Amino acid sequence: MKVIDHIRQAKNTLVSFEILPPLKGKTINSIYDHLDPMMAFNPSFINVTYHRSETMFKKKTDGTFEKVEVRKRPGTVGICAAIMNHYKVDAVPHLICGGFGRRETEDALIDLHFLGVDNVLVLRGDAAKNEASFEPEPDGNQYALDLLKQVVNLNAGMYLEEDIKNGGKTNFCIGVAGYPEKHFEAPNLDTDLMYLKAKVDAGAEYVTTQMFFDNQKYFDFVKACRAHGIDVPVIPGLKPITSRKQLSMLPKVFHVDLPMELSKEIMKCKNDEEVERVGTSWLIQQSKELKKSGVPVLHYYTLGKPKVICDVVREIV
Repeated sequence: MKVIDHIRQAKNTLVSFEILPPLKGKTINSIYDHLDPMMAFNPSFINVTYHRSETMFKKKTDGTFEKVEVRKRPGTVGICAAIMNHYKVDAVPHLICGGFGRRETEDALIDLHFLGVDNVLVLRGDAAKNEASFEPEPDGNQYALDLLKQVVNLNAGMYLEEDIKNGGKTNFCIGVAGYPEKHFEAPNLDTDLMYLKAKVDAGAEYVTTQMFFDNQKYFDFVKACRAHGIDVPVIPGLKPITSRKQLSMLPKVFHVDLPMELSKEIMKCKNDEEVERVGTSWLIQQSKELKKSGVPVLHYYTLGKPKVICDVVREIV
């Protein structure tokens, strides 16, 4: 079932989760162990992130180094199939531009279609660790809009091979990312919203936001979206704070602000156990306010913290 259909048919705010693929070497059981406690809350769908390969240099016996490409978290397509088979819950794989050519992307989409996956979240993705700014593959998509258009074309039966006539049509529901505090590369919020509007006009059916810790920023973002003619559902993305180091890490990595009230409470904590209690309480209050306002879905970035998410969702469902 498509994400947009879940939203349209819902009578109340839905719940969804987002997970990371396990590090290479771990089994699918690590995913089940992570998700099992959260399934009591009947998530409408589960997002699975996609990760580009990393360039590493492996030392050879002769003392020289060999350049190798390593994907530390493979398996997104297989994990989505496993989730749908094991839990009978819809899976939403992330698709990224970075590290993938358009033909690789097309093959991945075909695999997803064959497996019965009919949702994707389209993202540009981050720059490689050795790059100052994002660089696409030689035959890759440069922007999320380009990747979105590739999915839209496949939905229309248009393949990269021009000699394929009357190609089978896929049927993906396409989501995109939104940034209540604007994307860090955008010169201003209006420009960022202009790009978001272009994605919606091209076929995106909903928006999932970057994490935020001040609900007013989400409310203002939705209002600004509507003013720019973006009328699709805007799903708030939520993450718990569980360690003191996140006070500096989250602004640096994700370019988000933490409210003064929250940062002050975290600074008072003597250890991460106390931080987790503060973060859990904050996220519960965020979630209650958002649900009361009638948001379509509460989307939780679980990222290795299933217990915290369970403690939060238990208070608001």
